[in-house]
Amino acid sequence: MSLALLFPGQGTQHPDMLRWLDDEPAAAASLAQMAALIGADWRARLADPAWAGANENAQCLLTGLGVAAWQCLAPGLPPPAIVAGCSVGELAAFCAAGVFDAATALALAALRAQAMQASVAGLETGLLAVQGLAPEALGDIAARHGLVLAIRLGPGRAVLGGPAASLGTVAPALEAAGGRCHRLAVALASHTPWMAAAAAAFARQLEDRAFAAPRCALVTSHGGTVRRRPDELKRALAAQIDHPLPWDRCLDAIAERRVRCVLELGPGSTLARLWAERHPAVPARSIDEFRSAAAVRRWVHGVLAT
Repeated sequence: MSLALLFPGQGTQHPDMLRWLDDEPAAAASLAQMAALIGADWRARLADPAWAGANENAQCLLTGLGVAAWQCLAPGLPPPAIVAGCSVGELAAFCAAGVFDAATALALAALRAQAMQASVAGLETGLLAVQGLAPEALGDIAARHGLVLAIRLGPGRAVLGGPAASLGTVAPALEAAGGRCHRLAVALASHTPWMAAAAAAFARQLEDRAFAAPRCALVTSHGGTVRRRPDELKRALAAQIDHPLPWDRCLDAIAERRVRCVLELGPGSTLARLWAERHPAVPARSIDEFRSAAAVRRWVHGVLAT
């Protein structure tokens, strides 16, 4: 019986996300730590897109919810065979794999957000999701508009990053070439050279942090490979901030472990849908599709029993 866990990044948060966590005693401590960073009224403030999408709020939200969700679910599920996180989702993934505790994950989320915000102070940047274009065509259009690849999601699917002005003017060129695009609710050009200062600052923050070897296979989104040594994990966690993420390679690394069930721990179902497109033979769902921890456990055990 092998279970894989996926933790999503920014842009997936929404007002009704994971409401069942509010009534779970096992989630209380991590949610309280999260609330101490972003405010006790965080659930009500999710109705404000500007607040929910602000970098300093979103990164703590995704980390806190992912950690709290796994704390609820872990006692009733088999240990994961492999874990991966996309972008800031790596902090919750590292926690689930036993590299550090929940308090450290949330503290690092706040530091990561601060470093990224400072890296582009005075410059508006962001991300643009694109579908329907071959890598060569997409790369050519991006370069002509001063944009770069931020995340590779799979055949014909990617995310570009760069200055907000360029993101606002590139759409006609992408559509003329046969592509479809939409802005993501992320106010930073994550995983691009605009984040170089943030990656360096975050690396310094990690130097004296105690990292343990993971209890299971842990795929790092910098390179899309399994890493176990604490020093390698620190380098990868910082480097993904200003390097493009090969998320398609991360999914393939998980598939190589021949897992039988994939569970996305966070709001939305973006990662579960990407998995289903790439590896449809293995069932995948997001916990945001359920109304209780018990329902999630029933589904996982049902899949693993077949």
